[in-house]
Amino acid sequence: MLSRIAESLFWIGRYIERSDGTARILDVHLQLLLEDPWIDEDTACRSLLAVMGSPVDGPVRRGDVLSRLGVDRGDPSSIVSSFGAARENARRAREIVSTELWECLNTTNARMPRRLQSDKAHGFFAWVRERAALAVGIVDTSTSHDEAWQFFTLGRSIERADMTARLLATRTLTEASGPSWTTILRSCGAYEAYVRTYRGMPIAANAAEFLLLDRLFPRSVIYSIWQAEQCMSAIDPRVDRVGHSNQVLRALGRIRNELEYRPIGEILSELPAHMESVQLVTREASEAIRQRFFPTQTEPSWIGETS
Repeated sequence: MLSRIAESLFWIGRYIERSDGTARILDVHLQLLLEDPWIDEDTACRSLLAVMGSPVDGPVRRGDVLSRLGVDRGDPSSIVSSFGAARENARRAREIVSTELWECLNTTNARMPRRLQSDKAHGFFAWVRERAALAVGIVDTSTSHDEAWQFFTLGRSIERADMTARLLATRTLTEASGPSWTTILRSCGAYEAYVRTYRGMPIAANAAEFLLLDRLFPRSVIYSIWQAEQCMSAIDPRVDRVGHSNQVLRALGRIRNELEYRPIGEILSELPAHMESVQLVTREASEAIRQRFFPTQTEPSWIGETS
């Protein structure tokens, strides 16, 4: 496959997943600010922006976060920019992208608001999740699961691992006033699956274990990493006699083993540090993919990029 096409498909998957994950995180934390008057709004908002890779100096209000990460077309980490970038990548790969997906991204991008009122934020985030689910459903049900699908799903999987790690990292943003584990699970669409699995109300150890290590839940970090490994192996099926020469598989396998074989209590005691490790690995894997498959391309800006 041409590197231009592969790159576009990879980033379409990432940008769609990024818009979905950003909508989920903002919905949880901005709603929490409305419901809990004891939270210091400035501290919570600046911490949330830092976790999302958009730190700022000076006072920040709820409306500033909503504008910057929601509808700011000049901020590459915003929902509007993510869908716009997905649409632009689809245009570059128009000969491969199906008409249904092209129309879905076009329509979504055209209907994105330029301003968003606080009382309409929840409805906007729900709409973003629905549009992201529609785009993914179109790809899964109307596209051959060939190399093109593998690149699209590889991008989604890496981004999903990153976004779930960010959502878990926000659990400690405001210490005791942070979102409950029930709220975190609901934001991932995981609450009912968790209840069926553990048959009880969420507690820290079980909820963190479910979102980090459950091999059957599609939004868990481990499942996302496993799916990325499967896609990478399908794209590049070479098997080395000793170790892995594939830098992507090495990066993903390292963080998977670190999480799977470490007691959940140790992970919980240093949750932000472990989630930062997951984010570092997703950046490392993304860079390794760029160098291996489209080395002449310039990697787009993305959430969490550090110098």
